[in-house]
Amino acid sequence: MKFSEKWLREWVNPAIGTQELMDQITMAGLEVDGFESVAGAFTGVVVGEVRSVAPHPDADKLRVCEVSSGDETVQVVCGAPNVREGLKVPFAVVGAVLPGDFRIKAAKLRGQPSNGMLCAESELGLSDDSAGLMELPADATTGQDLREYLGLDDITIDVDLTPNRADCLSLRGLAREVGVLTGEPVREPELAPVPASHDEKPAISVDAPAACPRYLGRIVRNVDLSVDTPLWMVEKLRRSGIRSIDPAVDITNYVMLELGQPLHAFDRAEIEGGIVVRMARQDEELVLLDGQTVKLTPDTLVIADHAKPLAIGGVMGGEHSGVTEKTRDLLLEAAWFEPIAMAGKAREYGLHTDASHRFERGVDYELARAAMERATALLLEITGGEAGEIVEVASDEHLPKPGQVTLRSDRLNAVLGMSIDVARVEDILTRLGLAIIDQTGDRWTVRVPSYRPDIGIEEDLIEEVGRVYGYNNLPVTEPVGSLAMRPAKEAVRPVSAVRNFFVACGYQEAITYSFVDPKVQEILDPEREGIALANPISADLAVMRTTLWSGLVKTLEYNQKRQQPRIRLFETGLRFVKDGDGIDQRPMLAGIVTGGQLPENWANGRRAADFFDVKGELEALFDLLGVEVRFAAGQHPALHPGQTAELFLGDQPVGWLGGMHPQVQKKLDLDGTILMFELFLDSIVSGYVPNFKEFSKYPEVRRDLAIIIGNEIAFADVDRVVRNNAGNRLNGLRAFDVYEGEKLGEGKRSLALSLFWQHPERTLNDDEVHEFFDRVVKALQEELGATLRS
Repeated sequence: MKFSEKWLREWVNPAIGTQELMDQITMAGLEVDGFESVAGAFTGVVVGEVRSVAPHPDADKLRVCEVSSGDETVQVVCGAPNVREGLKVPFAVVGAVLPGDFRIKAAKLRGQPSNGMLCAESELGLSDDSAGLMELPADATTGQDLREYLGLDDITIDVDLTPNRADCLSLRGLAREVGVLTGEPVREPELAPVPASHDEKPAISVDAPAACPRYLGRIVRNVDLSVDTPLWMVEKLRRSGIRSIDPAVDITNYVMLELGQPLHAFDRAEIEGGIVVRMARQDEELVLLDGQTVKLTPDTLVIADHAKPLAIGGVMGGEHSGVTEKTRDLLLEAAWFEPIAMAGKAREYGLHTDASHRFERGVDYELARAAMERATALLLEITGGEAGEIVEVASDEHLPKPGQVTLRSDRLNAVLGMSIDVARVEDILTRLGLAIIDQTGDRWTVRVPSYRPDIGIEEDLIEEVGRVYGYNNLPVTEPVGSLAMRPAKEAVRPVSAVRNFFVACGYQEAITYSFVDPKVQEILDPEREGIALANPISADLAVMRTTLWSGLVKTLEYNQKRQQPRIRLFETGLRFVKDGDGIDQRPMLAGIVTGGQLPENWANGRRAADFFDVKGELEALFDLLGVEVRFAAGQHPALHPGQTAELFLGDQPVGWLGGMHPQVQKKLDLDGTILMFELFLDSIVSGYVPNFKEFSKYPEVRRDLAIIIGNEIAFADVDRVVRNNAGNRLNGLRAFDVYEGEKLGEGKRSLALSLFWQHPERTLNDDEVHEFFDRVVKALQEELGATLRS
């Protein structure tokens, strides 16, 4: 935000110097990013009057002028295209010094004497405009020092505002801050209502009240836009970094800088019917004021008439309905646009305007009417005309409501590290515009003004009191903290142990965005709708991830396109799923594997990783964490139907493992066999407390068993039946052979098992082992239909 110091002092004029003023603004959290003089360093330049103009006898592009400096009339040779008789212009007399230490001397140009120089803005360091002479108003006093006439002993201050302080994107907001800091009164301009002098009203309908809860329009007839914008306004705009265009545009820009409310003026003759505030239609086009043609997206708010769009709401108007010198009737608009609806819209079309900059950060929702009255009064004063009645369409349901926040004295003093007098606190709150509506003991409840949407919690009030009191006035105290160790549950393993495990297995940890491409997520997780971002970085990062696979497959694709043959990635992070009106955020562990199981070298061979390799790594992880996870055949839309396992901890599902579905892989344009897993991280890190158990010194007894079972029976079921019936001395169970063949019959397979028993205090006898063995065989036959293989 750039502003002129003199303009600010018209609002509030504390008895402090420029440097102290900038220091106070900076210490209050509104950092001064820089400052510069509003004009170059020059002397000897006065308001000159061109008395006559004649052609140069020896040069077609030069003119011989008689110029009055107030004290005398001298001859000056000038080549500017806009020099003419009666023109008031900056005149550098002989002896003047212009920026760059350029001294004006008497000279001859093509044989004609020239005693001084008529100046363009660029030659005085006022701007880069060098197309012609700087034209001054006709009522400028001839001979008056130009620096005095234009008030050029001034500086432009550039304040770097944080996004939450949109209220200071105006002279009114900055003056309010300076008034609070210095205790000086703020002098605001009169904002009296302009009475209607005709009965024409604009027809306004708002079809998108959530994005535009308040819209005001007023018709101003019979304006004369051929008049010049007053020099005082042009200068204030220039010193704020805005170029003068025409009276209508200059006035709306001036009010925006003055009060903080962007406005727009339409040519009434170009509006068909009335105004409709709506969302854009698919593939609707609009030619903007800068000449750019944009194709509008359906989530863009537009100001339209009954036939076509006129402007992108809160961003930029259209060329077709823009005002020109021929415009006679204006439709003046002011609105409050919801900041979230505005966020990123200008950037989406490659734009950044003063209006979008303010609307994105939040404009005072109560300001629109006052700003329209101010702009109307200036229009009538400068361009003439007749104002109609203001038509306002507002949706109370969608407009913000005044907030209330409570501040506790003990909390304030604890955070700031000192005790601030109650009267001082109340004075600061009152001067900030925070009306105290209740005071009980050492507790204040304040109403937040409409121009401070950034204040919502007690800590915001503490910050306000602290910065106004002065951070440099707070005491210097050394922090005191306790170094007591935080309790940690021994049964819960740290996530670092999981990361270390996968790194040891040859994986690399990936860290991807929590927001992902909605198209990729739809392919991987079609059953859950992603949470759309209100202001995405880009179209391919527009929704929150419902699975970590969405980010990992993009990383896999990136690496495959760079000829990486072996890729093993894992990631830990949150996934986000809609849960009624809330969001279920849950920590997850996911991985993706493709290429060789081992790095290629002379000893490892080239065997590709398969389902059982990854399954074995997960089983080793579960052993490390002390959890018993069961694998069961399952179905997942992203995984291969015949290579998918659902993981259970007891009866609770905790994740998935499988090969990527061929159709999914084709849509994502990925190569090779791809294996993926995803687990609920918080479920698997909670295991058991390790407990020492003495090794048995007695011999282990082994019995082998070969059974024939159906192919549909999972080994997990065999393992469960054996362990449930083998007694509590079973020390191990191992499957050492699987056979399928014609001799067994269709749908059958042979499974060979080794069972190990061991007693911790004595040697087991044969009768005990036979009893356990027979019980296992009988249970396998009865529960799984198994038969012994002879």
